[in-house]
Amino acid sequence: MSTDGRVAVTPGIARLHASPGLAGPGRLGLVTNQTGVLPDLRPVAPALLDAGARLVALFGPEHGLHGSAQAGASEAAGPDPGTGLPVHDTYRCGGEDLDKLLADSGVDALVYDLQDIGARFYTYVWTMFDLMVSAARTGVRFVVADRPNPLGGLVSEGPRLDPAWASFVGRAPVPVRHGLTCGELARHLNTSAVPEAAGGPVDLTVIEATGWRRAMDAEATGLPWVAPSPNIPTPATAAVYPGGCLFEGTNLSEGRGTTQPFETVGAPYLDSRFAPALAELALPGVRFRELRFVPAFHKHAGRPLRGVQLHVTDRRSFAPVRTAVAMLATLRRLYPDDFAWHTTDGGAEGTGHRHFIDLLWGSDRLRHTVDAGDDPLPLCDPPAPPARWAGEAALLYA
Repeated sequence: MSTDGRVAVTPGIARLHASPGLAGPGRLGLVTNQTGVLPDLRPVAPALLDAGARLVALFGPEHGLHGSAQAGASEAAGPDPGTGLPVHDTYRCGGEDLDKLLADSGVDALVYDLQDIGARFYTYVWTMFDLMVSAARTGVRFVVADRPNPLGGLVSEGPRLDPAWASFVGRAPVPVRHGLTCGELARHLNTSAVPEAAGGPVDLTVIEATGWRRAMDAEATGLPWVAPSPNIPTPATAAVYPGGCLFEGTNLSEGRGTTQPFETVGAPYLDSRFAPALAELALPGVRFRELRFVPAFHKHAGRPLRGVQLHVTDRRSFAPVRTAVAMLATLRRLYPDDFAWHTTDGGAEGTGHRHFIDLLWGSDRLRHTVDAGDDPLPLCDPPAPPARWAGEAALLYA
């Protein structure tokens, strides 16, 4: 609820629950996870069944249907204990395998209801894209039950992805912080990327969220916050994630294994110079506090680290991508012999041993600019939209 107890926004899934016919005829598959709840926190799958929807299968993304798996993992497939419906694991499933999974499920339409957080490398939107492509190839309709972008919809940051660097943390040319809802992004992808991958667009319906205004962040909607994945526990985490996730491409801990992931970064080699150097940058909407911590898991697990916590003082002026890029440049300047880029672990989707920061950024320009000691902040400005684009798609570059 919002601070005054009101729910300002009705998400698309609540509208579908009230009128199951919005999804069209036939057997429905539901792409969802623990974020798939109505405003009163009832789980969506049993609620749709109770409302008379012809729901016949469930599909889970990264982290699984119940969101219990850590990054890079999912839960085992099998019957859902709550509904008895079969659960299909879509994570790391693509191409012909995903086509077969979708065809074998017997659904006539897929309903997508996942809470995104507005960053290109958050994988739920690429689960959506992959399923849109498979749905187009197999003749299955695709329905997006839209939800608000918890970062709001007025700002985008970072460059478009270079298709040469496409991966599951970015399939199509979208800025790092895109400023769109899943439904808006689905419409854009269905005209710009799905036809190329599938041979034509998917039969797409977007059930829009009503009451949402682009200036609203997560708290302003009045909707309950359900952690979209294990390391995004709060709206405050979501606010820093479009920048904080870039540290996954370095040898620093991005705070996984602590209670404040992505708000906390650190490494064994950092010292008392780091926090004051960041303070001197006078970055808008954020302050930095020096701290020491020991991650319980992930990078540097069990090791004492020194680093900083980001304290966001003004979300409207805070620019998470620019902030993280400024921090990366400071790290290279202060710790040239210790700071390093992380490489991928050997071949997922043909990535080989490429630098993970390049996949996150969508090209190798950030890495080369930082390594050269040049100013990387101009890279954070999204380019102007192509002249043929307008409306929602233009917001990708606003």
